[in-house]
Amino acid sequence: MKTTKSFIVALVLLACSPLHAAALTPDQQALHVLNRLGYGPRPGDVERVTQMGVQRYIDAQLHPESIPLPQDLTARLAANETANRSAGDALGEYNELRKEVRDEEEGAKQRRRAALAKATRETAEARLLSAIDSPRQLEEVMVDFWFNHFNVFVGKGIDRALIASYERDAIRPYALGSFRDLLGATAKHPAMLFYLDNVVSTSNEFGAEQAKKGAKGPRGLNENYARELMELHTLGVDGGYTQKDVTELARMLTGWTFQPQRLVRFNETFRFDSKRHDQGVKTWLGRTVEPGGQREGEMALDVLAVHPATARHVSYQLAQYFVSDAPPSALVERMAKTWIETRGDIRSVLRTLFASDEFMAPQAVGAKFKTPYQFVVSAVRASGVPVKNVQPLLGTMSQLGMPLYGCQTPDGYKNTQDAWLNPDALTRRITFATALGSGRIALSAPPPDLQQMQAMSASAALPARAVAQGEQAPPMGTVAPAQNPPMVTNTVSAQAMAAAAASQPPLDASRLLSTLDGGISQRTLDTLSHNPPELRAAMVLGSPDFMQH
Repeated sequence: MKTTKSFIVALVLLACSPLHAAALTPDQQALHVLNRLGYGPRPGDVERVTQMGVQRYIDAQLHPESIPLPQDLTARLAANETANRSAGDALGEYNELRKEVRDEEEGAKQRRRAALAKATRETAEARLLSAIDSPRQLEEVMVDFWFNHFNVFVGKGIDRALIASYERDAIRPYALGSFRDLLGATAKHPAMLFYLDNVVSTSNEFGAEQAKKGAKGPRGLNENYARELMELHTLGVDGGYTQKDVTELARMLTGWTFQPQRLVRFNETFRFDSKRHDQGVKTWLGRTVEPGGQREGEMALDVLAVHPATARHVSYQLAQYFVSDAPPSALVERMAKTWIETRGDIRSVLRTLFASDEFMAPQAVGAKFKTPYQFVVSAVRASGVPVKNVQPLLGTMSQLGMPLYGCQTPDGYKNTQDAWLNPDALTRRITFATALGSGRIALSAPPPDLQQMQAMSASAALPARAVAQGEQAPPMGTVAPAQNPPMVTNTVSAQAMAAAAASQPPLDASRLLSTLDGGISQRTLDTLSHNPPELRAAMVLGSPDFMQH
């Protein structure tokens, strides 16, 4: 098998180019939209989309509310405590778990660590189950796209408790709606306010007064959020603004904050504190901004959301995600034009993209290399294996360098080939493909119960002192390679997972090829025919064809 892995790695490195040169057949078009508007086909999807028509499928995906969710998925999401907990309740529980940890007996410490691990798993479970099982695939893709666009790192202090609310309340409801609404929701969510430090940004005068009083807390202007708001979220690094504009925008946003105590007691996720606000006149992007309290920041978001530079910057990123790493400039300009005409209506911009010749061009098929997240989710969807336990998937994504919610920098994870295509990463992907293809990943086993989590928590979680002091926690699903076997996360018993996996049958290669109808090249099929049947499913999932989309 080691020789086979090396062969596939070489194939992938040599073969990352579009798969089709001729006009696409209806089946190929169906597979293309399943790969780009979602995370690839499940068994029977290509035939279903071909029968209903590609355009009808695209229209339905642009209106996810018209697509009913499976009852099983709805029930599992409804039963997920963490995913449905308010930001205030989540922070309250997190604060309680951190209190006086070092003074407790070891059993209590383990129970607390197990509770944190459970919340971590349930947050990730809600995202992954939706990505794998939801027929509203474009919605799931856009949730991931926008989360990376407005990235927040789960390992920074209290954001560990706020991530679930951030994705549910600030990202998901606006994923296909108004960009201005999305921009405002992220700007005012406590996870973003904390992550980029606007929660502590005040006028310099207020900071000086606090220093004189010897009071703890904010000490003046913080430009972190204002800088990323323009550089990453809206205008782009070449958007025509200056450092002075960053400073002035930061002044306009002073007082945009939240109080943890009020968040816990009343679920008050945002408040404008006029005492912290810089009351002076500002000059921003060539315009004079008179003192107006919170209205100054709201006006700034209004301007940024429909600015031509924002239209081009975000349209480029969308085209890069859905078409190619270097998208055609003519397509980007058409999308930006739609953006301006609709004042940032995301659905309309996507409709322009999906209706373009560039999107459905033969050279666009297979032009993108899957991120680790796309690779893992698409492999599980193609396998048809029911997922009860997401822990092995979280461990895999961590090993592949893309822990869920684990990007520390505000620019989020990249979706380009250069970021993810290298021999070591390919070897790890093939290891996962081999384990999934041979039935050695315990996806169908129930997730760990509290007793199992307590038994593993002492070595898996942060030291008690670190938890008590609120130090950064490791990203979700982080694996310690020297201590844990591949595909096993550090909160699950390896023995229990191995026993569960033993009862999971290997994947049927013929069924897998049928699911991926039209997506596997003749070269790969020829390679499969010269290998034993029991290796073929793994070779399909580890092939260059499957790693591209």
